[in-house]
Amino acid sequence: MAVVNGSPAGTPLLEVDHISLSFKGVRAIDDVSFSVDEGQLFAVIGPNGAGKTSIFNSISQVYHPQEGDIRWKGETVMGLRPDRVAELGIARTFQNIELFPHMTVLDNLLLGRHLRMERSWLAGALWFGRARREEMAHRLAVEDIIDFLEIEQWRKYPVALLPYGVQKRVELGRALAMQPELLLLDEPVAGMNLEETEDMARFILDIRLELGISMVLVEHDMGLVMDIADRVMVLDFGRRIAEGTPGEVQRDPAVVAAYLGDESVTLG
Repeated sequence: MAVVNGSPAGTPLLEVDHISLSFKGVRAIDDVSFSVDEGQLFAVIGPNGAGKTSIFNSISQVYHPQEGDIRWKGETVMGLRPDRVAELGIARTFQNIELFPHMTVLDNLLLGRHLRMERSWLAGALWFGRARREEMAHRLAVEDIIDFLEIEQWRKYPVALLPYGVQKRVELGRALAMQPELLLLDEPVAGMNLEETEDMARFILDIRLELGISMVLVEHDMGLVMDIADRVMVLDFGRRIAEGTPGEVQRDPAVVAAYLGDESVTLG
């Protein structure tokens, strides 16, 4: 499973430093800063269109902020290709499931291992010697993830035949297969029923406690966020309007106003 190497002493694992991102003059992110420490579960919340997914796309360098800096273990990632960011140890899931529906669960998870493969495609095609041993090691790693996420019964099923909640679990598994130190979880319980949400919350906590992987969570389910997050940042129209513990954020008048339009109501 994932091996966490950690960041230099005293340095946050991830630092987002005053970034701004604009599209044709419209600011999606406006001077946002935050940091994520090793082992932390950091949540980003806000109304639709607040800039949450744009934050994820900036961290993974799908988008390139025009201002500010993003540092991983003290070193900038600005200007890197998304695949290089993934190689450094940052993996993500997506709000809309991005799996290969006609491939099996096992094969979808194996795709997450491609960044860790050292043998050439030719050696892999011939499948002998070191290439064979490497593939066997990757398959064992994927089987560990299948056991961890309790999806053994579906391992040889095409993803398209699986219940929605299980598909979300498979996507989480593919991100884990990349052997990350930081997971970016984009609405992992969106569209789930109560039982599926509770299962996903349990797996997220297990990833943190048993695997030692830090996480940044974007989610609209306030009950989930307030139950499992260490710290919460709130965005509204691309700007950070609050950051603190779940309790502090729930009592912040600016947060209540952003969500409900009424500062006399408590969020929770």
